[in-house]
Amino acid sequence: MAKSQESSVTTQSSVQPESDPGRQPGKRLIRKHGSGYTPSIKDAISGKYAAETHSGGDAKEKLRFYAGEEMHQPFTKEEFEVKWLEYLDHLQDRPNLKATLSRVPEITGGFKLKLKIENSVQNEEIGKIKPDLVSWLRKELKNTNIELITEIVATELEVKPYSETEKLAEMMKKNPNISLLRQKFNLDFGEM
Repeated sequence: MAKSQESSVTTQSSVQPESDPGRQPGKRLIRKHGSGYTPSIKDAISGKYAAETHSGGDAKEKLRFYAGEEMHQPFTKEEFEVKWLEYLDHLQDRPNLKATLSRVPEITGGFKLKLKIENSVQNEEIGKIKPDLVSWLRKELKNTNIELITEIVATELEVKPYSETEKLAEMMKKNPNISLLRQKFNLDFGEM
């Protein structure tokens, strides 16, 4: 393992004389490299970490647009669609989620966004980014009444007939006279 990627915590346990100002007893040195480093939530909320996420802003700003001050600026369907697609551009590293969100939700009364999805796995993935997505839309469209609702819609699979019996049954559904012809001429589909 390379030294630069290694996450290590060094604790000095020996008591140092007070004459050495460079070293303090019990002080911990945490290197911010590798997968073992976890940033402090308190520092992130206070704005210590200036690195912006793909949606921009810090946690206080996101909270403000998710549950904070009220804004009620109306928006058109076209404005919403532009912002929705703009958010999808931020999801280049998550193609499955991007494909799930490729359907633009319909806007119902009270600025509720109704997104139709196909299964519960998609619902879980959307649930993970829902606070970020909703706060970003609220900020961009300047409307805190925006709410995202997911609805799982069952899609019917088209069953194609393969066997002779299935094909006959399908034809008889479309045209019941085929059943009469079959009876009249004593036709039977047996093994060929």
